[in-house]
Amino acid sequence: MLGARGGWRALRRCASLPRAVRLRVREALRAREPADAVMVQGWVRSVRSQKEVLFLHINDGSSLESLQVVADPSLEKRDLTFGSAVEVQGKLVKSPHRMQNMELQAETIRVVGPCDIWSFPLKMKERHPLEYVRQFPHLRCRNNTLGALLRIRSEATAGIHSFFQDNGYVHIHTPIITSNDCEGAGELFQIEASREAKDSAEKTHFFNVPAFLTVSGQLHLEVMAGAFTHVFTFGPTFRAENSQSRRHLAEFYMVEAELSFTESLQDIMQVMEDLVKTVTSTVLSKCPRDVELFHKYIAPAQKGRLEQILKHKFMIISYSEAVEILKQAPQTFTFKPEWGCDLQTEHEKYLVKHCGEVPVFVINYPYNLKPFYMRDNEDGPQHTVAAVDLLVPGVGELCGGSLREERLPFLESRLQRLGLTNTYQWYLDLRKFGSVPHGGFGMGFERYLQYVLGVDNIKDVIPFPRFSHSCLL
Repeated sequence: MLGARGGWRALRRCASLPRAVRLRVREALRAREPADAVMVQGWVRSVRSQKEVLFLHINDGSSLESLQVVADPSLEKRDLTFGSAVEVQGKLVKSPHRMQNMELQAETIRVVGPCDIWSFPLKMKERHPLEYVRQFPHLRCRNNTLGALLRIRSEATAGIHSFFQDNGYVHIHTPIITSNDCEGAGELFQIEASREAKDSAEKTHFFNVPAFLTVSGQLHLEVMAGAFTHVFTFGPTFRAENSQSRRHLAEFYMVEAELSFTESLQDIMQVMEDLVKTVTSTVLSKCPRDVELFHKYIAPAQKGRLEQILKHKFMIISYSEAVEILKQAPQTFTFKPEWGCDLQTEHEKYLVKHCGEVPVFVINYPYNLKPFYMRDNEDGPQHTVAAVDLLVPGVGELCGGSLREERLPFLESRLQRLGLTNTYQWYLDLRKFGSVPHGGFGMGFERYLQYVLGVDNIKDVIPFPRFSHSCLL
């Protein structure tokens, strides 16, 4: 009986002890006042043991900076190593060091998950090149550079949604599996059920028609633009381009928007410019240390370029003017610039440089270069459509858009010439029932990140690089 009473007294004493408040590393670093009972969980970024004190740096992905933990050497364990997962409880106190506001005085350290430092491919205090960490798609997020990238992606994503929502756009979830080829390029991943792939004798499709992974949500957005004046989508798109270049991805994210009741390409360009500037300002203000990491070690001049871009209006030139600029260029291009031919990346980068390293809108492209849905300018002798591409320093094309052909006779005539009337009968219906002048654009999210961070290889701005070790993760 006495033993039972003693046990209850012990339980009451435990209950009276302050319960540790769990803080993220970012919260601990930003705390203004000390705290007596704090718990921090994360991964060890460095371990330094001295005779009278043990130093750890803990990071949980919430910030680029790690939290310094100061502990008695008696708390050191054999499996307390770089990369191990730990839970630390103690007191949050003011740090005597200028570089850090707060530090954690540890009372207990528990190793939740040990790490074999000899086989772990990331090494303590070593700045691994992006090419090296690309070999380890399952571990590279633990690298400082990729951790910073993922926080920037997260803030940029939130910034894009906020921009459209603040401007009255309705977010539409467009389908990933579709029968439409919006770009008309034929670079599609076709979808089949696994049983169909195995049974070559079976000729029927799962959806009764050929189905593909989407290359764009534009046509579906146009459907919604018949009921909502401002719509946008932001999701994965796919291109079956058999390229391992530094510019191409098989899977990437696209931001797309459609605006109803607009007859001016200038309206489309203004939204594109506002989007780029607003999201960039958001990223720079919310992730200053993460962005600084890229601008310091990967693209030293990029910060100054972005600051200049945010202060000035984007330039506008016509496609015809662009071709003349290229023809008069003092350099020799791999692809000779000619009117009626598409602009190549080398052309786009030269045009940006020629215009003073500021973003440039190129408008009014040749009629035969662009898809059927772009509005005919009815001009001559050089026949053009109301299309626009936004070119930016270091990347080339970032956004592409146009006014859409809302006039039924023009659209019928073009689809008939292309032999697509039956395929796009539903699209023609949109022009029969309350059609209005409208337009829209799309922006590649990964190319946007390349542009802001100054990263050369587009595969370094995605969470999981494709085809690492010759297979998908």
